[in-house]
Amino acid sequence: MNPRALTPALRVVTWCLHLLVAGLLALAAARALAGGQPHAAAAAAAAVLTAAVYAGGPLLPAVGRRPVATALWLAALGACWLALVAATRDGVWLAFPLYFLQLHLLPRRPALAAVGATALAAAAGFCAHEGTLAVAALIGPLIGAAVAVATVLGYQALYRESEERRRLIDELTAARADLAAADHAAGVLAERERLSREIHDTLAQGLSSIQLLLRAAERALPGDVPAAGAHVRQAREAAQDNLAEARRFVRELAPPVLDGVPLAGALERLCATGSARAGVPVHFTLSGEPAALPAPQELALVRVAQSALANAVQHARPGRIEVSLSYMGTAVALDVVDDGTGFDPAALPAPGAPAGPADGGFGLAAMRARMAALGGTLSVESAPGQGTAVAAQLALPAARRPAPAAVGAP
Repeated sequence: MNPRALTPALRVVTWCLHLLVAGLLALAAARALAGGQPHAAAAAAAAVLTAAVYAGGPLLPAVGRRPVATALWLAALGACWLALVAATRDGVWLAFPLYFLQLHLLPRRPALAAVGATALAAAAGFCAHEGTLAVAALIGPLIGAAVAVATVLGYQALYRESEERRRLIDELTAARADLAAADHAAGVLAERERLSREIHDTLAQGLSSIQLLLRAAERALPGDVPAAGAHVRQAREAAQDNLAEARRFVRELAPPVLDGVPLAGALERLCATGSARAGVPVHFTLSGEPAALPAPQELALVRVAQSALANAVQHARPGRIEVSLSYMGTAVALDVVDDGTGFDPAALPAPGAPAGPADGGFGLAAMRARMAALGGTLSVESAPGQGTAVAAQLALPAARRPAPAAVGAP
C-alpha cells in the first residue's frame, strides 16, 4: 500500500482498517487462549504470524505499486489467515477487512474473484468448526462480501467522477482565462488602432499641411529678406521632422497581430504551417473583394481558424481540410471544413449552457464566445463519419464595405 497515493479520506479509512485487523487478531488469540480451545496455541501463533505478514505490507515499497509483489503479499496474508481459520472459528471475522484489502489493491476482476474465494473459505471454515452446514454460515460471509464490494466500487465511482469534474473545471478555468486574455488583447489592439488612426488623421495631416504652407510661403518670400526665408525654412524642416515622427508613431501603433500582412495572407500562411506540422493537406481559398477589417475582427477570425484546425487535426483524423475566406459585401465569412470522423453536434451543450462531465466542447464554446463578443455568429455542422464544417461570420463595418457599383452610369 502506497500512503503517498492516498487521499486524506482514504488514508483515514486505511488506518481504521489497520486498527480493525489488529483488534480482530487480538480478539481471536485472546478468545482461543482464554476459552481453552483445543488448538489455542496454534491459534495464537497463527494470529501473530498473520499480524506480522500484514504489518509488512505497508513497509514494503513494492506492495501497492507492483502487481506481482502485491499479489504475493495478499497470497501470503491469505495463507496465514486460512491457518488462523483452521485453528479457531473466530478467525472467520477477519474475512471482512480482507475483502477491502483485495478490492483496494487488485484490479477489478481479480479482486472480485479473490473476494468470492475468501467468502467461500470463511463459510467453509465456520461450517467445519460447527460440524454442520448452516445457512447462516453461508449467508454471513456472502453479505459481508457484497457490502464490501458495494462500498469500494461506490467510492471508486465517486472518486472518478470527482476527478472528472476537477479536470473539467480546470479546462473551463483555462478557457475562461483564454477568453479574458483574448478580450484584453482585442481591447488593446482596438485602442492601438484608434490611436494610430487619430494620429494619422489629425497630427500627421496637420503637420503635412503646415509643411506645404511653409513651403509655399518660402517660395513666395522676396529674395531680399534672407532672415525671414531662413526662419520659414527652419519652421518647414521642424514640421517635416515632426511629421516623420508622427508617421513612425502610426507605424508602431498599428496592430501587430497579423505581422503586417492582410487577413487572407495570414490565413494562407496559417494553412501552410498547419499542413506542414500535422501532415494533413490544408488548402486555402479566397473569394470576393477583400475589405480591411478592424484589428479585433481580424484577430478573432485568425484565432477561430487556428482553433478549428487544431480540433480537426487532434480529434477528427482528417485526410483533407479546406479553409475559405469569403467577402460578401456586408459580411465576411470563414469556413473550415474537414473530411474526418465527425461527431454529433446534438451531444454538445447548447450555447450558454454549462457543460456536464462528459460534454466537453470547450473549444467550440470559446470560438462561439469570441464571435458573439464581436456581434458575429459561429455554426457547426457535422455527423459521425461525415466530417465537420465550422462557419464563422462577422458583419463588415459600414465604413469599410465596398461601394456599390453605379447603375446606368453614362
